[in-house]
Amino acid sequence: MTEYQAKSNGSLSFDVTKGDSQIGKLIYQSWFTFNSTLELANGLIYTIEPKGFWGTTIELKDGDKVRLKFKMNWNGDIVIQTYFDGFEKGYVFKHKGIFKESFLLIDQDGIELLVTKPQIKWSKMNYEYQIMVSDAFEALANKEILLITSVHCANYYMSMMMAAGAPGA
Repeated sequence: MTEYQAKSNGSLSFDVTKGDSQIGKLIYQSWFTFNSTLELANGLIYTIEPKGFWGTTIELKDGDKVRLKFKMNWNGDIVIQTYFDGFEKGYVFKHKGIFKESFLLIDQDGIELLVTKPQIKWSKMNYEYQIMVSDAFEALANKEILLITSVHCANYYMSMMMAAGAPGA
């Protein structure tokens, strides 16, 4: 298992690292929006934006090309579809636990690829994530994009659950 960290750098961005090495960043445009930018350490930049009338499907784009999209399904899982190198692959991002909560990324064959554990930093009022990935995840060609997208999915899940539990919701 390999460990990554996603640390909030202010309220609108997360730095994703492996040890001392920068993997990339997730930068939100503003509070209460899912619009963001995914920047990889190699300089590649992708945009992430909601689509559809309700904005429930989130797309990651390389220019005009959709490379990945995800949406929450009826049971609270986030279904991810990737479109890299002419191949479509499916993943599920699932919430696990109540008091020791974590998130799992599972591929279409049921193989657990990563575990994301949120840690709230009360002094900063934001989250950090410890991400443990399997050898199968490390072998993926676009693992950095999927890794940073998993941070976005965790944020998406937590914001949807907070909205569902908010007074008047």
